[in-house]
Amino acid sequence: MESQSQTQTTPPETPKRSPFTGIFHKLKTNLAFRSKLAEVNGAMGDLGTYIPIVLALTLAKDLDLGTTLIFTGIYNAVTGAVYGVPMPVQPMKSIAAVAISSTAEEFGIPEIMAAGICTGGILFVLGISGLMQFVFNVIPLSVVRGIQLSQGLAFAMSAVKYVRKEQNFSKSKSVGDRPWFGLDGLVLALACVLFIILVNGDGEQEEEEEEEERSGSRRRRWVWIRKVVSNVPSALLIFLLGVVLAFIRKPSIVYGIKFGPSKIKLVRMDKEAWKNGFLKGAIPQLPLSVLNSVVAVCKLSHDLFPEKKFTATSVSMTVGLMNMVGCWFGAMPTCHGAGGLAGQYKFGGRSGGCVALLGVAKLVLGLVLGSSLVGIMEKFPVGVLGALLLFAGIELAMAARDMNTKGDAFVMLVCTAVSLGSNAAIGFVAGIVLYVVLWMRNYGRVKPTGLPLQVDQHP
Repeated sequence: MESQSQTQTTPPETPKRSPFTGIFHKLKTNLAFRSKLAEVNGAMGDLGTYIPIVLALTLAKDLDLGTTLIFTGIYNAVTGAVYGVPMPVQPMKSIAAVAISSTAEEFGIPEIMAAGICTGGILFVLGISGLMQFVFNVIPLSVVRGIQLSQGLAFAMSAVKYVRKEQNFSKSKSVGDRPWFGLDGLVLALACVLFIILVNGDGEQEEEEEEEERSGSRRRRWVWIRKVVSNVPSALLIFLLGVVLAFIRKPSIVYGIKFGPSKIKLVRMDKEAWKNGFLKGAIPQLPLSVLNSVVAVCKLSHDLFPEKKFTATSVSMTVGLMNMVGCWFGAMPTCHGAGGLAGQYKFGGRSGGCVALLGVAKLVLGLVLGSSLVGIMEKFPVGVLGALLLFAGIELAMAARDMNTKGDAFVMLVCTAVSLGSNAAIGFVAGIVLYVVLWMRNYGRVKPTGLPLQVDQHP
């Protein structure tokens, strides 16, 4: 017995797997394109929001465009690899609005950067402490949908304004009716809108194979044509058209192009800049960042990509880290945004590779052309940007279509109306108060469902 036990061969030990192997595999999976042309097209879906705000801050406040492109490009690449979804990187809209509406002495570059650092620091603390995840878990879905609907409608209304009116982004106002014809005319903008509708439709995936089985040869031919048309990269073609038209509108911008990156330097911020940045910039921005940049983004991501698992904690921390690093060097304060995610999804973005590709493009442009891109952006047709922004807003607003009970729809619409009439923070408070009042009114009368979001069971 003893000799037999000694002669028994032990099974070979399995080689230990390096902890980095799993990380690399996850990053590779997150960056893998689902469809190459569609992902490239989806990368353009966020530009309708990004370009106008960046251009406005560059013209009005002398924002360093080259530095902003470099840092936002890095943010895009990193968040795409980490999350595996087309996670957008957008300007902090409330801080940008305060900056554009104020003089350089009142709220200039130091105040803008101080506001971004303060906002990012608070979001990072909320994330690492777990408070942001708690907020995400307790906010009723109907209130989140109200914020999403209001933000989507706000985007859509801004898009209509871009299409109908000529814009002065440096002063953040319309300056007159857009002419019907021309290289930035109303006809061009409407043609872009119709082209997107023709190619992308309403965004619903159709059962092509089942339809082909039920239909005859003529019907199958039409289905094939429609499938080919739906694969056309509409947003990419429209963006390239805008770039070409920018050079046609002002050929002399070629001579203004200078190669090489901007000189990155630290921004000096005195006590007054920190004070004004926090009071005038960070405080108005915080509710919008919490609701739209974290809560609404996480909810929309879970709706669009249920297989991707990440928390409000991680999203809040990445927003915080982006601003706690980049703003010291003059990069525009940034956040994630449900509108950008909806826009990129609308035009075909399905993976982190979508935004990583956009990030690489920004990084290359920032390193090669730097701030000389301002001349091109200044002549980019605003009506074309309006066409892209319109569908990003509509896609975000469409997320609210799952409010199936009368009570949920009531809370959502009140939250939306108040948000559009004032701001997202007041709309959020109104939605929460209304939700609690309805819950108290229906307590004991409504059958318990285990779901705190059902405030009314009657259609």
